Amino acid sequence: MIHTPYDGSSKPFQIGLKPLDPATWIEVDDQLETYLAEKHRLYTEETANVLVAEQGTQAAQQEVLDMLVHHLGATSVPDCDHGALARAALLVQEDLVLMRHSPNGWRLVAASLCFPSAWNLHEKFGKPMHEIHQPVPGFGEGTRNAGLIDRMFDNLRVEQPVIRWNWSLYGDARLYHPASDNKMKNRFGDGPITGNVIMRLERQTLRKLPKSGDILFTIRIHNNPLEVLETHADGPALARSIATQVANLTDAEIDYKGLVGERTRLLQRLETLASNSPV
Repeated sequence: MIHTPYDGSSKPFQIGLKPLDPATWIEVDDQLETYLAEKHRLYTEETANVLVAEQGTQAAQQEVLDMLVHHLGATSVPDCDHGALARAALLVQEDLVLMRHSPNGWRLVAASLCFPSAWNLHEKFGKPMHEIHQPVPGFGEGTRNAGLIDRMFDNLRVEQPVIRWNWSLYGDARLYHPASDNKMKNRFGDGPITGNVIMRLERQTLRKLPKSGDILFTIRIHNNPLEVLETHADGPALARSIATQVANLTDAEIDYKGLVGERTRLLQRLETLASNSPV
């Protein structure tokens, strides 16, 4: 496990933005080719569901591509017929989302979103942040969190990108999890919960583009099976932290996370992990 935001440092349903060293903006690991192969598949089989762009975003898309080429020291650019943002996304494991300021707030104007965590790109396309977050408990229009996010976007500086974490629990390690999967029953399958719970982490960054003034939102997915806590040195403490946070979620938050029917089984499994010593 590279990251453990479920240790309590990044609690669900909190904004939790922190400054990010630009040198660590993008994460690349030995799974790069696996992620890129899945992006190529989705570009072919789910094109309309994973790629969107408004007219007038071409220059900003190219700006993103140029920034990533420079950041990564890339010597070539992937060939792709879907525009500069789609080409840029084929350089990295991250999903890439462009946000543009408008009289109604910061709107989603272009995206390569191959690895959504239970949301539908077309439902969010063209909408401002407060509408995008409307289904999230405590983040809809008129809430304190919605106002804070708008101000954070307004005040984001080119020289200082920021990072936040989101995490949830899924029944498999698929990268492509569209909205239809959110409220599925028996998320973790029948029988005892052992190796069929995945801790799905979203490493999210925000970076203001110097030329267009748009904001690039990146989302990197990390999948860790819950069973790794059986042997991890900090496994019991991590399991205890996850259990505490899940137990403290409101009914609305549990419903949003798709855990209504699984909460009891999950907590029982976490309590067992928390009481065990790693082997």
